[in-house]
Amino acid sequence: MERIACLAIGYVLGLFQTAYFYGRLHGIDIRQHGSGNAGTTNALRVLGRKAGLVVFLGDVFKCAAAVGISVLLFGKSQPDMVYLLKLYAAAGAILGHNFPFYLKFRGGKGIAATAGLILSFHPAFLLVGFVVFLGTFLITHYVSLGSLLVYAALFIQMIVSGQMGLFGGADISVLIEMYVLTGLLTVMAYYRHRENIIRLLKGEERKTYLSKAKKV
Repeated sequence: MERIACLAIGYVLGLFQTAYFYGRLHGIDIRQHGSGNAGTTNALRVLGRKAGLVVFLGDVFKCAAAVGISVLLFGKSQPDMVYLLKLYAAAGAILGHNFPFYLKFRGGKGIAATAGLILSFHPAFLLVGFVVFLGTFLITHYVSLGSLLVYAALFIQMIVSGQMGLFGGADISVLIEMYVLTGLLTVMAYYRHRENIIRLLKGEERKTYLSKAKKV
């Protein structure tokens, strides 16, 4: 029951499409411009650095808020499952972001929301995610590649951390469930980035330069 509740909490909060609403405030549907994606990178390219920052922070916050609410509701009653419930709440937020029913299930790709998961899940995950993404972006200027590598790192770190006992009293069944759920999120992220992956392999992926983003 707690799993379903956390998933639902996350989905409801994930429905707040920051890029879509920000675009509407500027008279456009962000999904009709640029890459057509309702996410941080497209907002940055279409509407500028301020828009990119607002969208990123909004999408991070909604996932972190879902995790926080779930911990407040169920953390004390289910201490051995708290990390699993965090993961369900974050998964719900990512699903709500990617597939908002009121926008005909056309949302974003869930990367900024995943940053909210990393931020609120465990301090050790934040450093790894930050280094992997920022390092990849500064070297290649490919947001998509950085995002994909962050997910790969998240999946690996989840398993390594679980096996090292980082998640407290979680038993093996809970740990396996966490690994499977993280694996499913990773597969979904790679599927959502399938066109980016093809362009990366062909050397045709568009690079992003913050210094060249226009201001609004």
